[in-house]
Amino acid sequence: MSTAPLSHHAAVERSLEGPTTTGDEATRAKAKKGDGQPPEPTNAKTKRTFVQRAEAWLSRLSTKNAFFQRAFSLVYLPFAWRSGISMKKLDTNRFIAVLPFTRFNRNWYNAMAGASLLGNSEVAGGLYLFARCGGDYQVVCKHLNYRFLRPCFGPAVYEVVKSEDLDARLAAGGEFNIELEMEIRQQLKKRGKELLVGRCLITFHCTPKAMAEARRERRANRGKRSDAAALPAADDDAPAKN
Repeated sequence: MSTAPLSHHAAVERSLEGPTTTGDEATRAKAKKGDGQPPEPTNAKTKRTFVQRAEAWLSRLSTKNAFFQRAFSLVYLPFAWRSGISMKKLDTNRFIAVLPFTRFNRNWYNAMAGASLLGNSEVAGGLYLFARCGGDYQVVCKHLNYRFLRPCFGPAVYEVVKSEDLDARLAAGGEFNIELEMEIRQQLKKRGKELLVGRCLITFHCTPKAMAEARRERRANRGKRSDAAALPAADDDAPAKN
């Protein structure tokens, strides 16, 4: 039995289907049509605006200069300005925040008010992260747990005694959560040492400002597209005029 007719019919079918393509040609064809694949990432950095550069410079300045820290807190964080809390750098990665024993921070029986100790724990943790992260991150408190151990009858010192690996998170980039453990101690002039008055466990969420700005732009563009899509639908629903 001869197979020539079968091969003839197969050749006819292939000629009707069109020329065959190799795997590389099919891949290039899909790339030209845009097969829904995300575009390749580019290494070009987005140029920051003047306002963004100025904001980053002022943020770094507030972490290095006590005068500007107090001046900016008057505008952006009045509670910290009234309480008088300040940050001191002991070494490269060690910072302390000192809360003075002023009338604003004391209660009616002449002890440091619990609200002042609790509220300034968030401020002290935020100052620590700003000093470590620089001015390119937004820092938001997510969870705070404060344990009162004894009354405080003098200036309070906040110090981060335990922290997750912040340098690794900064090197990785992107947003992240970080947990800090702080000890709050009272300064004692006569004894020459500090008395432990409280412990604080606090969690912050850190987001790069560039990422937050890009997210806001995407939301704004999404809202514009939805409004533009709603306009033709409104025109179709409108009654026709005679």
